[in-house]
Amino acid sequence: MTAITIAWIALPFFLGFLIFLVPKLNRHLTLWGSIASAAYALQLFVEPTPLTLKLLDNFGVTLEVDQLSGYFILTNALVTTAVIIYCWRSDKKAFFYAQMIIVHGSLNAAFVCADFISLYVALEVSGIAAFLLIAYPRSDRSIWVGLRYLFVSNTAMLFYLVGAVLVYQTHHSFGFAGLKGSPPEAIALIFLGLLGKAGIFVSGLWLPLTHSESDTPVSALLSGVVVKASVLPLLRCAAISPELDTIVRIFGVGTALMGVCYAVFEKDSKRMLAFHTISQLGLILAAPEVGGFYTLTHGLVKSSLFLSAGALPSRNFKELQQKPIDTKIWIALVIASLSISGFPLLSGFGAKVLTMKNLLPWQAIAMNVTAVGTAISFAKFIFLPHATQEGQTVKPGFWPALILLLGGLVAANVIYLQAYNIADIIKAIAIISGGWLAYTFIFKRVAVYLPRVLEEFDHLIGAMSLILILLFWMALA
Repeated sequence: MTAITIAWIALPFFLGFLIFLVPKLNRHLTLWGSIASAAYALQLFVEPTPLTLKLLDNFGVTLEVDQLSGYFILTNALVTTAVIIYCWRSDKKAFFYAQMIIVHGSLNAAFVCADFISLYVALEVSGIAAFLLIAYPRSDRSIWVGLRYLFVSNTAMLFYLVGAVLVYQTHHSFGFAGLKGSPPEAIALIFLGLLGKAGIFVSGLWLPLTHSESDTPVSALLSGVVVKASVLPLLRCAAISPELDTIVRIFGVGTALMGVCYAVFEKDSKRMLAFHTISQLGLILAAPEVGGFYTLTHGLVKSSLFLSAGALPSRNFKELQQKPIDTKIWIALVIASLSISGFPLLSGFGAKVLTMKNLLPWQAIAMNVTAVGTAISFAKFIFLPHATQEGQTVKPGFWPALILLLGGLVAANVIYLQAYNIADIIKAIAIISGGWLAYTFIFKRVAVYLPRVLEEFDHLIGAMSLILILLFWMALA
């Protein structure tokens, strides 16, 4: 298993190199790389024995492979595969596929790293490759959005790196376990870097513009899996001590509420999806011990929603309400929207029930409010007018990609069948019904535009300073 793990980590980078040598095989090589990751992830569920590798003692690489990382690796594999299929007959060049497989490989590495320096390298590689994907169209807008993402990401990781050095100074080790007993400033700096990189709470408000302005397949990749590279380390940190677990849960609750409040009033479909990425990341952090299953369902849902939103004639909900959309696309939107709202028969229901059962008492009210807000937000898609439209074309790979993602939402039900009991089913239906009624009679008629001042670049950097003060106070307490 050790040799297989090392070969699996190295494979995507080798394939990325091969793509430049044999550009005609770009799609095939990228696809085989993602399929290899899916096979490796499934093996982790068949043989769930954790594997820990220390390659170069305290100064080197520590890898930890278990079922939790398996969920993230499987999400990465399925989302990447769907995006490759979506782009299969497009005009994307070898450079695009090379960067995609490098993003895929660096995310895999981040999901198994168990020391702060190796994680730093993996996150930086994924950030640079993601920037190149965002800027791929080479328009002035895409280059600015990409540079903005890169600047914010690098600033966050600079804080993180200083925190990692402080951990080593205290324990002479970069292992995650060294976070326990480290100075408060080390905890604050590392958490700030991970929170900012992942798009958590106020310092993550870079995410809506980046995800909404990127090309459709890139948006699906970013929201489905890239932002989760910094989430898994937070889940592992939460398992180190009860104090760190409390910090992670607090930010999870705050992020879930903040994201859903923005999403409820958002009139742009892609920005609404991006704000819900923030909110759903909060749900993952709110119950760290079961965050893996929620990560898988969210990755499948959000990727399918971004791909579907890219096929709509407009991004503005007001315009979409005036002209029927194609019924087939509407059905795909409804299935994904029902899953993320927690409707039974789709894996989003089981993931939400499992998360709710692992919340602490003080989290319950906020998370139920978030669940209602999610139902309100996605009622915007569910209640769009629709009609059969002959002759409307979508990308050639659109439907195969959607079938893979939506089929995954059905198949993943087997992970937590215990959710299917009368009480949980009734609660889920009641929450969704309440959200739909609130949308129909209140929020559909309300025209509230929340200010975007906090999304401006200088305010994003300023917010990091404020979050750092808050984190330092929490760590000190």
